[in-house]
Amino acid sequence: MSETWKVELHSHTIYSRDCLTSLETVLANCQRKGIDRLAVTDHNTAEGALMLAKHAPDFVIVAEEIMTTQGELLGYFLKESIPAGLTPQETIRRLRDQGAVISAAHPYDRLRKGAWKEAELLAIIDQVDALETFNSRCLYAEDNAKALALADKFGKLHTVGSDAHTPYEFGRATLTMQPFEGVGSFFESLKTAKAETKLSPLWVHGLSTQAKWLKKLGLRKRLWAGG
Repeated sequence: MSETWKVELHSHTIYSRDCLTSLETVLANCQRKGIDRLAVTDHNTAEGALMLAKHAPDFVIVAEEIMTTQGELLGYFLKESIPAGLTPQETIRRLRDQGAVISAAHPYDRLRKGAWKEAELLAIIDQVDALETFNSRCLYAEDNAKALALADKFGKLHTVGSDAHTPYEFGRATLTMQPFEGVGSFFESLKTAKAETKLSPLWVHGLSTQAKWLKKLGLRKRLWAGG
């Protein structure tokens, strides 16, 4: 075991509506890129994460990116999926029932459907553990900077994420963390984590749009398998 781990905390698989990356490709790609632990945060389902965890239980953190009625939340160390469309308070309650660690996803991304209005985020700021202070898919660096400033103002832990929807994106925003097992030590490790981050190019958003249309048309051909 290395002294520290390279950890990716925001990623997607074919179980997300806008991603065509197979579970097999995710595992192979992360191994090639030296990622030690991966949180699979598919949109509104933990099924892909649960499936992948069966094959790599020591590698996968079962997680989910959940669309509430006001913005998206990231829940880590889940046992089952939480549905979309609940209030933030109800979503948080269900996450707490599972003992999850909770972060608000890309809170200030001005182009993101799942971003938060500041007043609504402030209403739950004391109910979440962390804020995603860097997301590689934010097109405006100042949106990430604003999230970082808010996290520091309220003393919240930081998460970062590549928000990878294609193999190319995995590893673009990671945390170097002390090794952890389970929720408690993960939470403690977050306190001293160091971020390594890069913004992703605009064209990755086009691939997500393409994936949505291919799925709507019933065409689930595996693309970008080479990473």
